[in-house]
Amino acid sequence: MKHILIALILGLQTALMPVFAQDGETEASSFDEIASKLEHRSGFLDLYIDEDAGKVLAALPKPDDEGVSVRFIYGAGLTAGLGSNPIGLDRGNADAAVIVRFRRIGKKIVAEQENWRYRASSDRPEERRAVRQSFASSFLWSTEVKAESVTGDLLIDLSSFLIRDQHSIARALKFGAEAGGYGLVKDRSFPDTGAALSFPDNTELDAFLTFETSRPNAQTIATAADGRTVTLVQHHSFVRLPDEGYTPRVFDQRTANIGMGYYDYSAPLDAPIISRLSRRFRLERIDPEAASGPVKKPIVFYVDPGAPAQIRDALIDGAQWWQAGFEAAGFEDAYRVEVLPEGAHPLDVRYNVINWVHRQTRGWSYGGSVSDPRTGEILKANVILGSQRVRQDRMIFEGLAGTSKTGTGAADDPVELALARIRQLAAHEVGHTLGFAHNFAASSNNRASVMDYPAPFVTATGDGALDFSQSYGVGLGAWDIFTVKWLYSQFSDGENGAVLLEDMVSDAYGSGLRFVGDRHARSQGTAHPYASVWDNGEDATTSLGNVLRVREIALDKFGRNVVQAGRPNSDLSAVIVPIYLYHRYQLAAAAKSIGGFEFQYGINGDNTGPARPVAAASQRRALEALLATLDPAMLDLPDTVTNLLTPGDVGFAGVPLGDELFPSRTGPVFDLLSAADISADLTLSAILHPERVGRLLEFERRGASTLTFLETLDALDETVFAAPELDRHEAIARMIQSRFVVNLIALSGDTGGAAEVTSIVDGKLRSLQSRLTGRRAGRNAAERQHFAALAARIDQHLTADMPVDGLSPRRLSAPPGSPIGSGFEGGAFGQTEACWHCIP
Repeated sequence: MKHILIALILGLQTALMPVFAQDGETEASSFDEIASKLEHRSGFLDLYIDEDAGKVLAALPKPDDEGVSVRFIYGAGLTAGLGSNPIGLDRGNADAAVIVRFRRIGKKIVAEQENWRYRASSDRPEERRAVRQSFASSFLWSTEVKAESVTGDLLIDLSSFLIRDQHSIARALKFGAEAGGYGLVKDRSFPDTGAALSFPDNTELDAFLTFETSRPNAQTIATAADGRTVTLVQHHSFVRLPDEGYTPRVFDQRTANIGMGYYDYSAPLDAPIISRLSRRFRLERIDPEAASGPVKKPIVFYVDPGAPAQIRDALIDGAQWWQAGFEAAGFEDAYRVEVLPEGAHPLDVRYNVINWVHRQTRGWSYGGSVSDPRTGEILKANVILGSQRVRQDRMIFEGLAGTSKTGTGAADDPVELALARIRQLAAHEVGHTLGFAHNFAASSNNRASVMDYPAPFVTATGDGALDFSQSYGVGLGAWDIFTVKWLYSQFSDGENGAVLLEDMVSDAYGSGLRFVGDRHARSQGTAHPYASVWDNGEDATTSLGNVLRVREIALDKFGRNVVQAGRPNSDLSAVIVPIYLYHRYQLAAAAKSIGGFEFQYGINGDNTGPARPVAAASQRRALEALLATLDPAMLDLPDTVTNLLTPGDVGFAGVPLGDELFPSRTGPVFDLLSAADISADLTLSAILHPERVGRLLEFERRGASTLTFLETLDALDETVFAAPELDRHEAIARMIQSRFVVNLIALSGDTGGAAEVTSIVDGKLRSLQSRLTGRRAGRNAAERQHFAALAARIDQHLTADMPVDGLSPRRLSAPPGSPIGSGFEGGAFGQTEACWHCIP
């Protein structure tokens, strides 16, 4: 009887034991016993779901002799984001993929990230092992083996892997100097068992991650339900390694494709140790020997069904433009765009998705991808398009054209113009995910590529009207067709692919196409005269004249007609910003001719010509055009306009309008002097950029006939201190003069400036000081007092033992022109369209 009782007690204990043991405990049940009590979801990784405990288990294949159970491409992203563009934790965002393996070491399973930045291409295992042991791998996570089957399969609990902060969310949430750090809250972070999906070639898993702080930042306060506690959904993708047969394409810096690099320690001594490959999809014709024909597996993009119907249709139209490129490369039915099927997860590796993402403010869009780190083969595309951006475009067109044509479908209908921009944007971001980089010289080639940043091409007609019929291009340009053919063309065994690719490049450049990438086009100080952002036309100086005329016409007509009936009058204060500064980007483009330097990316042995400075006449013409933007009359606004620019009450907390408006030092009165100061500073800082000044001096040193730095300073001096024609412009003129002196002092004290720059600038300042204190300085008491103050500031700079703060009076920040959050216009932690493919 005693033995029977003991047996009953033991049986009851067994029945009451948990389904599986906790970490560190002895296994309580066999593999089959545990699995039989859980929901099984088969696929690439067989999953076992414990809904009650909120856990996700996975079955791993029997490890090999080195303990490796399974290798896969691993990526993480966000199924549900924060909604803050500056922070950048967007819905649909995904990081760069890596190769991970689950490896058994004793009783533990380790998730080990392989290091493919350093490798040996040799077939000799000794060489490969030497490289592998020379550079560190990374153990990302470990857990105990829960059970082992009779065939050697291993059962592990993935739950703690899934709630790791793989996406660096805590680091992103620490935004702003005054904010506290966010920490992961374990008891409110757990897998979403209902979203655990496994397919034949990929496993997709979600987890709720909660972060908490006692000192939230302004962005989380504005976007999260409670800024102190932020819950996001992190996604994990486990993707089967692609099979053999993919042929990498070697990267070529002349072709604007997105490359990846690695160190190959098996490279011969007469070859470079760094190898570069292009990123692209695997695209193969059914008949590899045919010059054209259908493909084995087409590239399909899916549009987020969460986009409004009007937007969704525009996204499909624009993304579909790439079909023409693949047809030109000899592929039939190789590319198409559809709506994402119901129930499909947008981060599922099987779907290339164009995500429509909502943020509190307008921000950058970008196109990322999951690719094989070994070969560059793209496995999944992930496009993020911010929904606020199209509304900003519509507002700009309302400021230019008024609202009377809204909804009519006319050429100047602001909604139709904004949708035209959305089509172009969809094509642009999809282009990145197909493997194409920016080409910021395309606008100088008759819109040769959708991979440029397009400014609306609005022109002034002879009768003082504005023509919007060519605002945005439609379809791919000549550069796009070339890049698709170069990156994706398939060659038969009898063809010399290298020769054909080189012929494509030669033909493209021979036809006059240009290519300039991010590094040499984005920033204000870059030199290439044909490469800029948000500009138009082959001749940037001529285009600046057209843009200034468009600005003049729009400002002459500016009034309540530029906002919809029933909207607050205070909206006019937002609309005026992009219209008043309508010339800002074309101005920057024209400035690149001053000290400009035209060059072409090339390789030794091709027909690349030598680089050359921009002709002196073109530099002087650009300088003259820029000086016109310092005319006080151009920077003035009539009282009938400024009196319309009144403040408003936002109605509830958390709506950030300030960044989109001109700063004001005058309370409810529109501060025209601040707006004019910002515009003048855009011109002065462009002309006096330290890199531009350095090039002017370098070209002068070479002895060529060129625009000199001193000639530039004299032209600025003459323009800035010219007497204004109207008394009402005197205050604007004095403001420009002050900003000119401040910028000169800042340039003199620039720690990166050459001694020659400092000596020339200080010499100019001494001359200016002498003139400002001369007996005839100043036409009236106000001007004499102003000149005396400027002379005193110059004297303080020239005589101080320590450098004087050249930015006093404080430089005012221009409201953002590009989408908010740009790394090159103010900086932000958040990932931007600009640089996702800069990740090594």
